[in-house]
Amino acid sequence: MNWLSRQSFLGPNSAKILKSARIGIVGLGGGGSHIAQQTAHVGIGKFLLIDPDRIENHNLNRLVGGTARAAWRRARKVKIARQLIKGIQPRADVEIVCDVWQAALDKLRECDVVIGCVDSFGERDQLERFCRQNLLPYIDIGMAVTAVGPEYLVAGQALLSMPDEPCLRCVGVVTDERLEEEARNYGDAGEQPQVVWPNGALASVAVGFLMQLLTPWHAAPLSGAFREYDANTNTVRESPKWRTLGARKCPHHPSNDRGDPSFDIRLCSDGGSGVKRSAALWGRIRKIFSRS
Repeated sequence: MNWLSRQSFLGPNSAKILKSARIGIVGLGGGGSHIAQQTAHVGIGKFLLIDPDRIENHNLNRLVGGTARAAWRRARKVKIARQLIKGIQPRADVEIVCDVWQAALDKLRECDVVIGCVDSFGERDQLERFCRQNLLPYIDIGMAVTAVGPEYLVAGQALLSMPDEPCLRCVGVVTDERLEEEARNYGDAGEQPQVVWPNGALASVAVGFLMQLLTPWHAAPLSGAFREYDANTNTVRESPKWRTLGARKCPHHPSNDRGDPSFDIRLCSDGGSGVKRSAALWGRIRKIFSRS
């Protein structure tokens, strides 16, 4: 029995589609490590993992695959994620970059989808802008723990950002005020509270977005999405902000701020169903452009 036979509901040739797909995961901490694990289990065959950091003791409460021994050795987070993926799929193609994502732009351009699990608003803004310039679907997740009186509010969000569709700025995740405050406090952020289960919930939503993009199982392929997670009530819902935006095009990333719309990186790669699937994803993006 094929090891992916229990997910054949994803559609014809879904196993080949997922094996041919190349995803970029930027940030392999609490959220990114969950995504690496889940995408390895569903059968993604090619990975680009980017993170300059090493594991430390305070990462052990949330980093999937992290061990006390790895923390003692101060192992690279991307190497922990690669070992995790290879333990599930020994033949997976896993490329790692132990540096900031800006040092791997050419490698990122070769991905079918980029998933961002970075901490700062500035990094998220830049990464989304890069993906839109290169016509790459971008999935972003983030969470925060906020003190409200004597209690804490644990919340987060997952957004699928497609060219011309609403972006992180459209829904208020990234704002000029937040960027300015972050710049003023640069280097003095301290420890950001994180725990494993909200990261896991958001990672699962992000992987759900990915499955709707890559496989034919869902009747309504996504052209964009924004989900809000409330850990205090254990609920995920479509953001009211997203519903109010409707079919409005993004005003923050103009159409002329994009890459070459005739370029399909997968047509420069191996043939077969992977190229056909990528072409279908590319077709969805071109339909978005055609609405202007």
